[in-house]
Amino acid sequence: MNASADTFSADENAYLQYRALSMAGVFALLFGLLSLPALAFAGLLFVAAFGVAWGLFAVLRIAKRRDELTGYGLAVAGLALSGLALLGGAARAGYEAATEVPENCQPITFEMLQPDERTPQLPIPASAVQLDGQRIFVKGYVHPGVDRQTGIKQFILVPDMKTCCFGGQPALTDMIQVQLKDPLRIDYSISRRKLAGVLRVSPYKKPVSGLDGVYYQLEADYLK
Repeated sequence: MNASADTFSADENAYLQYRALSMAGVFALLFGLLSLPALAFAGLLFVAAFGVAWGLFAVLRIAKRRDELTGYGLAVAGLALSGLALLGGAARAGYEAATEVPENCQPITFEMLQPDERTPQLPIPASAVQLDGQRIFVKGYVHPGVDRQTGIKQFILVPDMKTCCFGGQPALTDMIQVQLKDPLRIDYSISRRKLAGVLRVSPYKKPVSGLDGVYYQLEADYLK
């Protein structure tokens, strides 16, 4: 009788000691590892944010079921990695945003160059005309219609990857013809460029080879 009781007790202990590995914890660690590139690329911060949310979910889930699940340490590690990536990446992006504009430059966006709906008869807004001769800072992508792949001095800057990568005729107000001052040159890539210099604005199109023309020209002496 005692032997049977001892056997049952051992089996019961073995059953109680068995706990399944939580896949939520495994995925929390995976998301934490995938979040690390966000430290360098702000565009991946959403991955880190998702990793933090999932990590919290996994930690709480496993903590409530510690008698059934293992993987708490994995979940905590994943949460820590995602949190590090989110905070570090956000801090880095904030610092870059605060320091990326050179001195004596007015930062502008392509949205500021679009026609004014209140004056549809004008090809460009009056606010853009006021930028003529001003030193500005702008970010964008090199349009693929360049005549060479390296040592490029003149090119068309466009606002987004769609316009950049697929080529074709962008909207007239989505183009800035850039002329780099010596000794600045670039090689063609799909990376976003940061430029500063004097902006020239005219309501009359300047012809551009392979495109309809441009209203905006930038004499750039800063490139990053």
